[in-house]
Order: sequence, then structure tokens, then C-alpha cells
Amino acid sequence: MDAALARPAEDTSQRTRRLVALVRPHAAAAAVVSACIVLSAAAGVVPPLLTSRLVDAGLARHDMREIALDVALMIAAAAVPVGLGLVQSYASARLGQSITRDLRAQLVAHVHRLPVSFFTATRAGEVFNRVTGDIDTVDGALVGVAVGIATNVLGLVTTVIAMAVLDWRLMLLAFAVLPLMLLPLNRAGHRLYDLRRRTRAKRDELAGLLQDTLTLSGITLVKSFVRRGFEADRVRSIGADLMGLEVRAAMLTTTFLCLLSAMTIVAPALVWLGGGYLVVHGTVSVGIVVAFVALLARLYNPASSLLGTRLQLVAASAIFDRVFEYLDLPGEALGTAPCAPFAPSGGTVAFDRVSFAYEDGRTALRDVSFTARAGETVALVGPSGSGKTTVANLLLRFYDAGAGTISIDGRDVRGIDIDELRSHIGIVTQETYLFHDTIAKNIRYARLDATQQDVEAAAEAANVHHVIRALPQGYDTVVGDRGYKLSGGERQRVAIARILLKNPRILILDEATSALDARAEAIVQATLARAMQGRTSLVIAHRLSTIVNADAILVLRDGAIAEHGRHAELLAARGTYASLYERTSS
Repeated sequence: MDAALARPAEDTSQRTRRLVALVRPHAAAAAVVSACIVLSAAAGVVPPLLTSRLVDAGLARHDMREIALDVALMIAAAAVPVGLGLVQSYASARLGQSITRDLRAQLVAHVHRLPVSFFTATRAGEVFNRVTGDIDTVDGALVGVAVGIATNVLGLVTTVIAMAVLDWRLMLLAFAVLPLMLLPLNRAGHRLYDLRRRTRAKRDELAGLLQDTLTLSGITLVKSFVRRGFEADRVRSIGADLMGLEVRAAMLTTTFLCLLSAMTIVAPALVWLGGGYLVVHGTVSVGIVVAFVALLARLYNPASSLLGTRLQLVAASAIFDRVFEYLDLPGEALGTAPCAPFAPSGGTVAFDRVSFAYEDGRTALRDVSFTARAGETVALVGPSGSGKTTVANLLLRFYDAGAGTISIDGRDVRGIDIDELRSHIGIVTQETYLFHDTIAKNIRYARLDATQQDVEAAAEAANVHHVIRALPQGYDTVVGDRGYKLSGGERQRVAIARILLKNPRILILDEATSALDARAEAIVQATLARAMQGRTSLVIAHRLSTIVNADAILVLRDGAIAEHGRHAELLAARGTYASLYERTSS
């Protein structure tokens, strides 16, 4: 797990405040659940109290009318919690699912705001597991546990009141067993919390492995290197560790609950002993003792459930802490507040003495300065690792420069709202990503309100409309995982159509054709040439023959600009660029 996530667990009060904040928007449903719990608890003590009356007034006096009345009242009192239970179940389900829905949306929205550095340091499977697996437990962990606590607490309160009304001496005797239930709770709770956190971490590891190997790219690698057995062994090994943790947690919980169950057997025996003594000496009636034993189930069962719930709450705390870990991670710096509206008039991009190093200490750029004027094409070339892609990442503010200034039309990008900034920049990369959806929806992703005519016009401009129309389902064709149902050139042109629909002022082409064959590259290059017209373009080039007409070419080496000029000038200089050009053109 990323070091940024390795922080101490939240204290109970802080966690409670955050959980209450999750429930607050759904106060009406919570109120309905609470009312049902209160009324059910009150109705629950009626049958035991009626038992005392039935024994002492009905059975003892052989009064069938009294017996029939008491039995009828018992049945009526038992029917009330049934109806209330149905209402409570419905309201609880709505409450739990509403909180789950809101928390998942909140978590996904926050994860989308996290910086790119988070995603480079965290496995996709771990992120997916927290957004799905952890959030899916919220309903039971929050609403289920909370309802259980409220139900049992009110059951205890009403039972204690009823016991006090019947006989305070028997009530004290019944309480004598409770301390024995509390002794092992604290230690068991700490151990279970640790086990649950380790279990979720192991599930993250398993999810990450499955995410790596069960995608189309991953399974292709597994099959081509004949690593099915190796991957199966890895899954089996993680599964064995996970099984061990789950078994230990289950045994811990079961052992504790068995001890509680034993106490619920010992307690009634003590009450029968004490109650029998009081009956023999004539200080209480038989009906009171019988009613008291009936109430014991309402005392010890809620008490046992509360102590068991305590263990569930400990386990749930581990889940909530994992969710809150992500919610507490700082998002991208959105710019100086308040940000004035930004609408680039021309699209001039300027880097002024920009330096940048990644978190691991690698220096990517050193004192880089250049200007791409509105409508110009500036190419960035150089060996792998020279800093070309870092230039694009800094302009998009995937990272912020450590020193120097990056501006668009004279305005520092750090003073621009980050979403507004990116809305004016389009990027086409070497690794084109298409969603597992239709071609039309992949293109329309750039502008959700675009009409079908807008989509087709963008595809026409990207020289892919005729290809799409020739498919059996046309624009409704589902492209498959990452667009693998299309060829590389077709995927790239669909991506260009998406950019054209966005209509950005600034265009970044990050080795957009390096993975294509010569024929596909020629088609895509012609498409890109049309897309670049009238836009400020930064072109990161692998094949230097594609940037001979650039207005300026920057040669990067070890994070610094080693050469700059036009194609002919750099060839004549016989320096790094000339060597690279000869190497890639041969």
C-alpha cells in the first residue's frame, strides 16, 4: 500500500462524527427506524408482565376469564412488533442503500480528484476494491450495526424498568452475571480490529493481482509467457493467507459468543435459585419469579447481542477507516482561490525556467524555457527519459512544476481552475484508451451534449466516418475492452475524433503514431495535420520524419534543452538532432 495511506486509525469520536454526517441527509428515514425501535421495545415487555398477572390472578384463582383476557392481550402485544418490524425493515433498507449510494459517489468523485501520482503508486485493483468491496459493506456495517445497538439498548432499558417494577432484589441478582461478559471483550476487540485490517489489505492484494492478469492485456501476457500455473500459484498463496486470517477472525468471534451463550444459561439458574428462596419465605409470588425468568431473555439476549455487536463494530471500524483514508487524501491543487474565468484568446504556451523532479527524486526537467505561439507547432524530441512527456504532464497540471512558470496567453496555469484549464487542452497519446462502449459514446465523451450529427462530423474530420459506417452496427458498435475490436489505426482515429469534438485551443500529441505500421501511420498523420490547423500544438515525436514541418523543434537531453531550431537548421548543425534523425530514418 502507498506510504501516504499508512496513517494511524481515526479515534472513535472523530469516526463517529463522520458517520453521523453520513446519516444526517437521511434523517427522515432514520427517524422512522428509531420510532419503530422504541415502540417495539416498549411492546416487548408487555407479555412477560402479563405472565405474572396470568399466573397469580388467573391460574392461582382458576379464573378462565382472566386467563383468556391475559392471553388475548399477549397475542395483541406480540402482533405489534411484527407490523413495526416490517416498517422498520423497509426504512432500514432504504436508509442503508441511500448511505451506500452517497458514500460511493463521494468516494469515486474524490478519487477522480486525486493527483496522477496517486494512481502511479497504487494498484488499480486496490482502488477498485475500496470503491466496491469496502463500500458494499457499509449498509450492514453502519445501519445494521446501529439498528442492532439501538434495538438492544432500548430492549435492555425497558427490561430493567420492568424488572425494577417487579422486584429489585431479583434485578440485582440478574445483573451479577454481566461483569463476567465484559472481561474478555476489550482484548478480543483489539485483536479482531487488527485481523480485519489485515484481511482487507490481503483482499486488496488479491484484487490487484486479478486486475493485472484478467484484463485483455494481462491475459495475453499470461498466455504468451505460459504462466497460467505461476499465476494460479500466486492466487492460491494469497488465498491461503486470506483463509488463515478469516478463520482466525471467525474463531475469535465464535469463542467469544460461546462464552456469552454460557452466561445466558448460568444467569436464569441463579434467578431460579434466588427466586425460589424468596417464594419459599413468602416475600414474592410465583408469578413474579416466572415473569422475571421470562424477562431474563430480554436482558441477556440484548446484552449478549450488544457485546457481539461490539466485535462487529470493531470489524466495521476497520472498513470505515479504509474508506476515510482515501477521502482524506489531498486532491489536486485547484489553483489560487478564487480563480478568475479563463478563456485563451490565442493559446500561446510558455515555459519559463521550469524545473521538476518526481517524488522518488528523479529529476525530469532542468531550467527548461520555450514559447509555442498561438497556432504554432512545437516538436519535442529526444531519447527515452529525456523529459518530453513530463512537459505535457506539467502543462495539463497532472503535476506542478517545482520551479519556474508555465503560462498560457501570459497567465500562470497554477492560477487557473484545473478543470477549466484542461477543457482547453486536448491530448492524443500512443496508448489510445477507449471505453468498453459504443463508438458514438466514446466520441461523445468529449462533449456529452453533442448531437449525432456533431459526432459524425468529428469522425468525418478524423477520416474514420467511412470505417464506422461500414461496420454492421455502425456508430452503435461496441469496441470491446480498450477498443481492441478495432485496429490500432482505427482506435487512434476514433480518439482523434473525440479530440476534434472537444475542439481544444491547445493540442498535445504524445507519440501518437509510434505504435502504428507505416500505412496506418500515414493515414493518422494526415488526420492529425488537419486537426492541428489553427491550434497551438506540442508534438512529442518518436519518428522524426513526422515533424519536419514543425515551426520549432526542441531537443531534450537529461531534462534540459540541448538544441532548438527548425528541421533544416538542426540537420545542418550536425548535433544530437541530426544523429537521431539519421537513426530513425534509416
